[in-house]
Amino acid sequence: MDLSYQAIEAPVFPISLGFRGQALKLRFVTSNLDGRFLSPAVSLRKVMEKFTRRFTVTMPKPILHSAHIGESLSLVYSPYYVDDIPYDAILNEPLPGNLPKDFKIDALPGGKPEKSIHFLPTLCPHCGWDLTGERDSLVLHCRNCDSAWMEGTQSFQKIRFGHIPDGTDNVMFMPFWRIKADISGLELRSYADLVKIANLPKVIQKGWESTGFRFWAPAFKVRPNTFLRILKNMTISQPREPIDESLPRGNVTSVNLPLQEALETIKINLTTFIRPKQRIEKQLETIQVNPVSYVLVYVPFTEKHHDYTHAAFHVAINKNQLRLSTNL
Repeated sequence: MDLSYQAIEAPVFPISLGFRGQALKLRFVTSNLDGRFLSPAVSLRKVMEKFTRRFTVTMPKPILHSAHIGESLSLVYSPYYVDDIPYDAILNEPLPGNLPKDFKIDALPGGKPEKSIHFLPTLCPHCGWDLTGERDSLVLHCRNCDSAWMEGTQSFQKIRFGHIPDGTDNVMFMPFWRIKADISGLELRSYADLVKIANLPKVIQKGWESTGFRFWAPAFKVRPNTFLRILKNMTISQPREPIDESLPRGNVTSVNLPLQEALETIKINLTTFIRPKQRIEKQLETIQVNPVSYVLVYVPFTEKHHDYTHAAFHVAINKNQLRLSTNL
């Protein structure tokens, strides 16, 4: 979906951009642009609530939980001018409808745009080497000192990472967030707890009580149905191979789903494997998720003709889906 909603409270202007956001060329707002830019007055939270209500009105009730995963939020300015009456500057036509008698464009807060683009030099803060990454990547790598960095507040922050080694050549390393979290009301601290709570067809083995449980979430965007399947299968599989705390030397898929979005998947993840389902339905609203730690793990997937697969984790990712996911 590609949606828009008015960020000011002025009924004289259209409530939505319609298809303009997709059909017309956009450019960044810079401080040297002419015109008066009206200040946003409606919060993003309120806008997201409006979208949620719009698309859940026909769903069965009650809705126990909802989350927006991987959304991209932008503030887009559309041009208008006033010549006795407001005009659409793109169509050069007056806006439809009757203008309120008390409407005064100068009464709306606004002014010259502030500097909105900030640049960070992509140099490793540790050793000064060039950082590498794809255009959409949220994590950049330093091949010189074997480190990974994520943008913080006007600076880069070092993150914990590693990869599961693989000796074969035709592999693609897919990034995953591995998250340790405390879940209120559920005993889910070990692999033995997972076997019980998910009713897996396994006999609990010695040592499973001391094997820690972790949530796994893709650190890359992919279509919703595929995303949910990967989310469940990776968490149920609980990869236990030793992790090499270095960058993989093979091909790597870029990280374009941030950690905060991965944290929002935890409640959804619980609903995919807890059995019986009635149990989680009763508890979902009251469950509290407390993240404790995380690490970015690159998992090797074997490259096939059409897919990247991992037989042990029962996961296959279509290449075309992965390629088109950059538009999500």
